[in-house]
Amino acid sequence: MFLFTALFLAGCSPREPRADLVIVNGAEPESIDPAIITGQADSRVVLSMFEGLTRFDPKTGSGIAGLADRWEISPDVRVFTFHLRSNAVWSTGEPITAHDFVYSWIRALDPNTASDYAGQLFFLENAEEFNSAQIKDPSLVGVHALDDRTLRVNLKSPCAFFLDLCAFQTLAVVPRKWIEKHGDRWIMTRPVPVSGAYRLEDWRIHDKIRLRKNSRYWDAAQTRNETVEFLPIESASIAMNLYLTGEADIVWDKSVVPTELLDVLLKRPDCHTFPYLGIYFFRFNVTRKPLDDVRVRKAIALVIDKTRLVEKLCRAGEKAASHFNPEGIANYDPPEGLGYDPEQARRLLAEAGYAGGKNFPTLSYLTDSRKQHEQFAIEMQEMLRKELGIRMDLRQVEWKVYLAAQSSLDYDLTRSSWIADYNDPNTFLDMWMSNNGNNRTGWKEPRFDALMREANSQIDPKKRSQLLRQAETVLIREGVPVVPLYYYVGINFFDPKKIDGITQNVLDEHPVSSIANLTRHSAGSVPGSNDK
Repeated sequence: MFLFTALFLAGCSPREPRADLVIVNGAEPESIDPAIITGQADSRVVLSMFEGLTRFDPKTGSGIAGLADRWEISPDVRVFTFHLRSNAVWSTGEPITAHDFVYSWIRALDPNTASDYAGQLFFLENAEEFNSAQIKDPSLVGVHALDDRTLRVNLKSPCAFFLDLCAFQTLAVVPRKWIEKHGDRWIMTRPVPVSGAYRLEDWRIHDKIRLRKNSRYWDAAQTRNETVEFLPIESASIAMNLYLTGEADIVWDKSVVPTELLDVLLKRPDCHTFPYLGIYFFRFNVTRKPLDDVRVRKAIALVIDKTRLVEKLCRAGEKAASHFNPEGIANYDPPEGLGYDPEQARRLLAEAGYAGGKNFPTLSYLTDSRKQHEQFAIEMQEMLRKELGIRMDLRQVEWKVYLAAQSSLDYDLTRSSWIADYNDPNTFLDMWMSNNGNNRTGWKEPRFDALMREANSQIDPKKRSQLLRQAETVLIREGVPVVPLYYYVGINFFDPKKIDGITQNVLDEHPVSSIANLTRHSAGSVPGSNDK
């Protein structure tokens, strides 16, 4: 049945030359504007097209030289001076300048852009104040072009991972002239100028995104495929069949791997598992009654049997989450969360005025349409009903609607996930600050904000870790706008005899330009190959 479905779909599509590399990429991107996107599937496409001062190392996932080939850092780690490559140009041939970076970063910070990831730039002087419209003059923000090839960045406090941040898509450079000419539709107007390894050739909604090598990219000699296609497929059975029949070369995510077949699939030599910094959790909308009462949120959290969920629904070695930062995050020991205690949960619910669930309104649980998320929701429905007498309905919507509903707080509870943007506990904590666009809970806690600001201005790593630990305690034990469920295990499929250049790392970063499909090239002639 699965095979028939895949062949049927393939047969319905117009035949055209196969791309050198075909990747099953999960959900349809909401956008490919670096300042707007929030999803991992989106970022894979965007980072193939747009680059920042640094880029992700294909082996470690850390930031290495990108459009900047060198930099100086002041002794207090607050001033970074970047020097752009002499051969850094747009795909149109025009030079990429330091002024373009100033424009791109200010655009991401502009409240009119509504970038959920603007907080990645809050380490800059006056960036947070500009984003919240406390100041109007963009020249006061700590990013300045000293000349066409030199960019100076002034931070309000030391940031040891700033070079990693510079590789993140929100800080990528975008084409000012093109955006000013075409407005909000700039990304869909051809040929959009790009700064990365690939240019956009075609985007067919719910079909594919096709990229072609950017011959003017500064490192084009090491770009290993002429064409790449990203397939927006959320059905696990279709995704796996496209891979097994050779229509796709890589399947990135566990969410598009059939869970019921994992016991068999994990034994295959082309199945690769690895630890990485990711968490599955759910959010509360704390602006809605009765979820505005922390006792209610704690009660719900305390009846979720995470161990049961993981043992029943996860089959790749995932671990139940007892805190928000995953184990293995650099230089940090996370605090313990609330745990599992139905008796305490019932006492809290009674204190809130809903003993036995009496007069408690029906909750709505928002998720996207993937089956795995539905299964988790069904299990949690039963836990809430059995232990607290609370009814919860499931609301499944397509990916873009799901993201929009989260951003507008159009939900009661919603499933969520987070993958580290860099290897530091801050990446799992700063999004819960009151003015961060990725918060999406309505939770505002001045004490949490103060602890985070103090931690991020702290030079001593031990003191910083202690402050972050206090902040996380406020998040998961006191305020409880979120409930951690389990930590991810990375799973992807590719044949190492055919696909070269993928190295598993804790950030799950795999630059597409570094990947080669060996079957599309004659032996010994793969662009960028290290073969001797």
